[in-house]
Amino acid sequence: MRFYSNEHLSRPRRLIGLMSGTSVDGIDAAAVVIHGAGDAIRTELAGFVTIPMDPALTGAVHDAFNPRRSGADALTLLHAALGLAFAEAAVEARAAAGWKRTEVDAIGSHGQTIWHQPGPVELAGAFVTGTLQLGDPATIAERLGAPVVSDFRARDMAAGGQGAPLVPMVDWLLYRDASTSRALQNIGGVGNVTWLPAGGGIDDVIAFDTGPGNMVLDAAARLLTSGALKYDEDGRMAARGTVHEDRLQFLLQHKYFACAPPKSTGRELFGADYSGDLVRNFRALGMSEEDVMATFTALTAESIARSYREFLPAMPDEVIVGGGGARNPALMAMLRDRLPGVRLRTHEEIGSNGDAKEAVAFAVLADRTLQGLPGNVPHATGASRSVPLGSVTPA
Repeated sequence: MRFYSNEHLSRPRRLIGLMSGTSVDGIDAAAVVIHGAGDAIRTELAGFVTIPMDPALTGAVHDAFNPRRSGADALTLLHAALGLAFAEAAVEARAAAGWKRTEVDAIGSHGQTIWHQPGPVELAGAFVTGTLQLGDPATIAERLGAPVVSDFRARDMAAGGQGAPLVPMVDWLLYRDASTSRALQNIGGVGNVTWLPAGGGIDDVIAFDTGPGNMVLDAAARLLTSGALKYDEDGRMAARGTVHEDRLQFLLQHKYFACAPPKSTGRELFGADYSGDLVRNFRALGMSEEDVMATFTALTAESIARSYREFLPAMPDEVIVGGGGARNPALMAMLRDRLPGVRLRTHEEIGSNGDAKEAVAFAVLADRTLQGLPGNVPHATGASRSVPLGSVTPA
C-alpha cells in the first residue's frame, strides 16, 4: 500500500529520522531531504542533533533491560516518556534544518530497543520470536503534526526474519559503487557490517551483526572505574594496556562468532551480565584495568576482522567505519592492523556524517514504507520475502 500521493513523489521530501541505540546515552535526530523515488534516490542532510538522554530516563531504560527490575506498569510509562523524548529530539532536528512544522512530510522513529529475541522461544505451546522498541509514535505524531513510521523490526520478524540488520537496504541505496567493493562497518553498541560488492545489486548484499561493538567496552569502563567513566574516552585506557592473547582467544570462543549469517545480537548475549562476569574474572586473574580494556577492545576489532575472513566472499577494497567506535583511536588502530591491504576510512573522510548515519537510515526506510516499497533484505535477516517495514501512525 502506498501512503504518498503523486505530488509527494514528484518533489523532494522532508523527513526526520530518530534513533536511540544500545548505549542509551542520547537520541540522534536527522532532518533529511530525499530526492528521487524507488531505488534511485539521493539524500541531503539538512540538520542533525544528538539530544542527551536525561539520566533518570536512561536509568529507567536500563531497569527495563532487566526483567527482574521492571514490570508492565514501568514499561507502559516508559513508552510514554520515551515518546516525549523522541518528539523533543524531532523538534530540535526540525529547528536545526530551519523547517516549519508544515514542511515535515513524515518521521521515521526506530525507538529504543528494550528486548530483542530473534531465536524462537516456547511460549503457550508455540515457538515465537519477538522484539520490543519503546517510544510512543502517537506522541511524536501529535507533537510534530506529521505521520510517524515506527516498529520497523516486527514485520521482518513476522516474515520469518531476525528483524536485523535493517540498515543494509539503505547502505545499498546510498553507498553502492560501480568499481569499488565496500564494507559499511557500524561500531555502535553492537558491530554490524554491510558488504557491497562492486557493481552489485541488492541481491548481492551481505549483512550481519559482527558481535559486540562498544557495549562491552562501555560496561567495562564503568565497572573498572566504579562509574567515574561512562566509556573509554579516545581509547586511552586501552592504549595504555596490553592485549592478553590467551584471554582474547577465550573470548572469541563465544558461540555467536562461529554462527554463519543471517545473525543478529544485542544485550541479550553481550549485556551487563556478560561484561560484569568477565571483568570480575579477569581482575581476579591479576589483569590491570588497562589490560582488561585493551583485551576487550581487541575483541571488537578481531571479531570484525574474523567475520570478514569467514563470512564475506572476498575482502572489501575499503571499509567505511561509523558509529562511536570510529572515534576510538585505539580500536581503529587494532582494526587497521587486522585488515592489512584494506583502506580504512571514516564517513567524514568520504563527505558524510557518521554520527547521523543510522538516524538517516530510518528516515529513508520510513520513506520507502510510505512509497509502499520493501525495506528489508531477506537474505540478510533470514526473512522469507521482502516486506514494507513499520507501522504508520497518521498525523
